[in-house]
Amino acid sequence: MNQRWSYFLSLPCWIGRWLLMALLTGIPIGTASAFFLMALDWATGTRQMHPQLIWALPVAGLVVGWCFLRFGSSVERGNNLILDEIHEPRATIPFRMMPMVLAGTVISHLFGASVGREGTAIQMGGAIADQWAHRLHLDGETRRILLVMGIGAGFASVFGTPLAGTVFGLEVLAIGAMRYDALFPCMAASLIAHATCLLWGAHHTHYPTAIVPSLSLTPVVAVVVAGALFGLMARLFSWLTQRISALLKQLIPWAPLRPFIGGAIIALLVMDIAGLDRYIGLGVPVIESALRAPVPLQDALGKLGFTALSLGSGFKGGEVTPLFYIGTTFGNALAQLFHQPVALLASVGFVAVFAGAANTPLASTLMAIELFGPAIAPYALIACVISYLFSGPHGIYAAQRVERHKWPGMKR
Repeated sequence: MNQRWSYFLSLPCWIGRWLLMALLTGIPIGTASAFFLMALDWATGTRQMHPQLIWALPVAGLVVGWCFLRFGSSVERGNNLILDEIHEPRATIPFRMMPMVLAGTVISHLFGASVGREGTAIQMGGAIADQWAHRLHLDGETRRILLVMGIGAGFASVFGTPLAGTVFGLEVLAIGAMRYDALFPCMAASLIAHATCLLWGAHHTHYPTAIVPSLSLTPVVAVVVAGALFGLMARLFSWLTQRISALLKQLIPWAPLRPFIGGAIIALLVMDIAGLDRYIGLGVPVIESALRAPVPLQDALGKLGFTALSLGSGFKGGEVTPLFYIGTTFGNALAQLFHQPVALLASVGFVAVFAGAANTPLASTLMAIELFGPAIAPYALIACVISYLFSGPHGIYAAQRVERHKWPGMKR
């Protein structure tokens, strides 16, 4: 009887403790995400009004690269640093990660690099959450959960998807394992960060609700085949980005010179060849177009190349929104090939390439539901799981551990 009462008394205390921690982390993370989204809107609008700004992309890359070399060497690893600290806590994540990655990402978008925004949100969330762990002298296990909350809250607030953010924070840590002890804290922080971001007046992109066919053999087979191709596309993206990064490090030892060279190549291509400007920045207008009407396959390949070069040469930002672009346009092209509705394969492609690249099929399925409506759920789940299986043993996050293989025959 005493044990039963002890359980009922300890649970409210545990919930109250983590609700307090969710408020302490979620409010500042949501505020930071709101400022970041507003800054990105300004940077994107300014670049579109003054397309000649792209000529300064090499210099912008050089300056940001030098700043990270001089002042940010301890935070250069970005998302992987946060994942490593969750797996094996060593030292508090420096708070300067937040302003440095925020400024670096806004500069990348202002001058035309092809990067995303989730990396910035995750790193801001992790840096903010870890300050509380340091100030409150929390133990290692509590600190791990706090960092998971920071990841989930950052993802949720920057994309406007609190359910996906919750599961992403749990799922991205390791392949084949999830931390369910962090489920409630991560959910609370994600919801609070999302609500805070909205209260500040930040705007998220609203995509059209996907009108998809009822479950039947033909569309399911098309989604299965497309899912395998989405996984291979995710694998190609990870491989190409890593190969460009490794090659530039081998050829150019001084880090700030790498984004200078990468930025120069991007600027020359965009200004010399008409139409290539659709592959720089976030590319949200192209994503919205690809969800409604046919687009050429070259859009997926163009975004793949520009993003791999931007990230591989060292520009700050993230991979996820470019992966949304690649997945949506690739799915659009496959819909034309398979004679399926554009909205179906473009919508599932939006999340499935990301699912394969980040090894987060459940979070990606929830994101599809939040963005495109519940009717997409079965197709999104099928595509995300198949993509996850076909994307290989690794992904875009080098520090993501393999707890269990995706299938028994897979090698590390």
